Amino acid sequence: MIAGALFAPVLVGSSFGKTRIDKMRISAVTDGIGLNPQDSLDFARHYGLRWVELRSVPGSKSSREYAFLSEAEIKETATTLAANGLKVSFLNTSLLKFAWPGPEQKLWNSRKDDLQKACVAANILGCDKLGAFTGQRTSDPKAEYSRIAEEIGSLAEISSTYKVRFAIANEAGQNVATSQELAEILRMIPSSWVGCNWNPASAGDYAALPKDRLLNVQFNSGSILRESPRKLDWAGIVKALEKDGYRNQIGLEGPAGNLSAEQLEAARESMENMLRIVG
Repeated sequence: MIAGALFAPVLVGSSFGKTRIDKMRISAVTDGIGLNPQDSLDFARHYGLRWVELRSVPGSKSSREYAFLSEAEIKETATTLAANGLKVSFLNTSLLKFAWPGPEQKLWNSRKDDLQKACVAANILGCDKLGAFTGQRTSDPKAEYSRIAEEIGSLAEISSTYKVRFAIANEAGQNVATSQELAEILRMIPSSWVGCNWNPASAGDYAALPKDRLLNVQFNSGSILRESPRKLDWAGIVKALEKDGYRNQIGLEGPAGNLSAEQLEAARESMENMLRIVG
């Protein structure tokens, strides 16, 4: 993937952004920046962040997702974040990240209850956006789009009652993986409560995205490290987002679980690179 070829056409003739993206718009997924919750808070404090994304509790061996913790645990998390001057920009979840329904029948059957739990968590955390997926990628993903659109539209009706927006995440192993596929599925779901959580590392052409449906943007270390073969033109991406009036956050998304020293260093370097880009 050659970032310049992907993003340069968007910038031709553009002036400096309509909506400035600065340090105050940068976030990070907490389980990708620390070995435990305190480490993640220290990382955020060190870089002067005002926002974090939540996914799983940092360092939890069973990948305990914040979206499905008890209300008491969520309230404790909200209190801790507020005490450290942090707000939650986005709630990542594993909703619908499985084969539909087939071998994952139990997850399929609990999807609406799980969404309601995630929405309650988002409300407690003061966050109005949560992410979900589109089912394990099949041999013919487009054949699944009508079903996916119907299902997500139905789930968004539930999230809307909590005033929480439903963001489709693109991922290579899912039925929606690219910018073009995000655009296609969103055309089939007119609900204003549905948008996308865009990670360009595997998504492709920015120009294909429906800009008014961008609810969150993520960058990972592989796409911003200086020596990475997968490095993208993030300066160009940021300028394109500014030009098109993007008003939400950009979050560092890293691997979850027991992070290695190398992964933690990659997270630090990635954040430093992004902060240099946004000035």
